[in-house]
Amino acid sequence: MEKIANYINGELIAPKSSQYMDDVNPATAEVFAQIPLSNDKDLQYAIDAAEKAFPVWSNLSVKERANYLNKISKLINENLDELAKAESQDTGKPVQLAQTVDIPRASANMEFFAHAITQFSSESHAGINSINYTLRKPLGVVACISPWNLPLYLFTWKIAPALASGNCVIAKPSEITPYTAYLFSKICMEAGLPKGVLNILHGKGPEIGNAIVSHKNIKAVSFTGGTATGKRIAEISAPLFRKLSLELGGKNPALVFTDCDLDKTVDGLVRASFTNQGEICLCASRIYVEKPIYEEFKEKFVQKVRALKVGNPADPSVNMGALVSAQHLNKVKSYISLAKEEGGKLLCGEEAFELIEENKKGYFLRPHVLENLPNTCRTNQEEIFGPVVSLNVFQSEEEALSLANESEYGLASTIWTNDLSKAHRIGEEIKTGIVWINCWMNRDLRTPFGGMKNSGLGREGGLEALKFFTEPKNICIEY
Repeated sequence: MEKIANYINGELIAPKSSQYMDDVNPATAEVFAQIPLSNDKDLQYAIDAAEKAFPVWSNLSVKERANYLNKISKLINENLDELAKAESQDTGKPVQLAQTVDIPRASANMEFFAHAITQFSSESHAGINSINYTLRKPLGVVACISPWNLPLYLFTWKIAPALASGNCVIAKPSEITPYTAYLFSKICMEAGLPKGVLNILHGKGPEIGNAIVSHKNIKAVSFTGGTATGKRIAEISAPLFRKLSLELGGKNPALVFTDCDLDKTVDGLVRASFTNQGEICLCASRIYVEKPIYEEFKEKFVQKVRALKVGNPADPSVNMGALVSAQHLNKVKSYISLAKEEGGKLLCGEEAFELIEENKKGYFLRPHVLENLPNTCRTNQEEIFGPVVSLNVFQSEEEALSLANESEYGLASTIWTNDLSKAHRIGEEIKTGIVWINCWMNRDLRTPFGGMKNSGLGREGGLEALKFFTEPKNICIEY
């Protein structure tokens, strides 16, 4: 059985503790690798390596740093099939999804920020007999902590702008899905990334994750994960006066109006609700439908959901694979039971499905659709992060907006209408950081990404990410 290694100072090394935990394939419930349990000694070694590398790395030209990121991007593409299979093995998601979304996006992240840093210009402001100009310098050693649902996709989304802007990075992938971060370590070595520039530590969040965010030499933390963990990171970081970027949970509304293209809307929302088994922070989980088309929408939507194929992630015809862990499967099932207690009517989800022998112990679940739930109930207010959505009725634009905004979260929303004026009105008033109109997950990497309220702090993506990982300094010259 393979033992995953930490990547510190340009080398793959065992943890100082010599202790490991199991890495489980969700589709088979079998252990396929061992994950290092890193500790303070591993962290200090990584910090020392990063601090030693920082003066050289930060003083490279942007073109030289961009060249390294482009090499890594190219190597990700060259190893696409291996990485996609590994991602599926670690997360339970369909291989085809990893091949077409996760791994290409990881490559695109590296390539995008390689180009973006070469276009990252400084500002100047001319006054009377003076000129002000702004320098942006890298922060130093920064931490990037990524979640389990889109492992390599979101891992590279964080480290690419950090490296491009001249920082050295201590990165921690989720202990639930660490395998592609390990393979990424090998890619960085093949690309010749200088020692100490990127260091990857594996282990549990409450242990090595907490140690990373508590270390006084970490100048900034970029974290994607649960809201409770984000709050804890903020509490630790506040006395240290460090930069924070927190991309947290979501309970995303979809508003479906009578004047929408109904078939397109149904197709779009099936995808928005159940891609990656519903384990994406951007997935639609509260669907509000205008009353005149509610019954027709419900019939078409449920029919499409029932047709989704759940099963072996290696099967190209499968739409949904396994949930990420037994613990998470039990959590999602507990919310389905709760929804029934709260008065919800189950429209689909309990249909039988066949699994091949090797998958019979895996963590599979049919997509569930419910209706008749009060907007304020726990099922409609708490993040489930699985293949569970609720359908709800509204009768006016004002009611739709009120229902959508009645949430502690504010990450993403979708609006489905052919009325352009209505789309703009609601898009401006809905309290989410991202609004998609007649689409979902149409991502332009130049745009700011992040949420409002309990969905996070700050923005990632494009120039926002490069600004986050740099410190502005204004210089004024009088002449």
